[in-house]
Amino acid sequence: MTTDTTFKPGQALTSYGPIQLANRLGLTQWQVARARTDGLIPAPSGAGRWPAAAVDEVAERADAIRTAVGSVPNVGANRAEDYLAERFCMPVPGGTAAELATMGLLPVVGDYKGHTLYCGRTLEAFADRAALEDAAVRGRLLTRVEAARHLTIRDCDFAHLVRAGLVTPRERRLGPFQSRRARPTVPLYRAGDLDALSALDDIDWAAVRATPAGSHSPLAKLPTAKEATL
Repeated sequence: MTTDTTFKPGQALTSYGPIQLANRLGLTQWQVARARTDGLIPAPSGAGRWPAAAVDEVAERADAIRTAVGSVPNVGANRAEDYLAERFCMPVPGGTAAELATMGLLPVVGDYKGHTLYCGRTLEAFADRAALEDAAVRGRLLTRVEAARHLTIRDCDFAHLVRAGLVTPRERRLGPFQSRRARPTVPLYRAGDLDALSALDDIDWAAVRATPAGSHSPLAKLPTAKEATL
């Protein structure tokens, strides 16, 4: 037998549980949690329920609470980027949320199952399109093949850059044949890191890019990262 926890208008309750409280206030569970964190809703009694009198008082402030807590929950990178893409009507590639965080424009507020959570209130208030465009360009994550193309070099040339420790992946994602519970193995490289690397004078990029297919890479002479630290 199940218990109906839905608040019904006109229904007299002596106390409210978490779901009944949210329904009474017209808020989602995450909005109630945020309001409690902000001190807008008092803590429940020792039994984990709110007295009816306390709920009546909070209900009078429901509209103000809804405005204060906002309409966007704290979300992971994918949902944050989807939200920004829809709001600004522009492509927002993977890596943009992390880039905005690095720029100090999107606070990290925690994590869920190992995935970073970004501040929903900041997302809702975000209005800097120029910063978003910059983050989308610099923070874009590229596979190894895409990274080589970004630098306009061959895959084998890029492999030497990785071996030498001159470029490292920012994160990894699941491969096409991996299960969702597997450890991600596909490395992803940040476009901004690649641009900074291509600006280095230590590498003769013209010579690297002029090397024809099948020829020995000029980057083969680079020491491996382990040897370079000796």
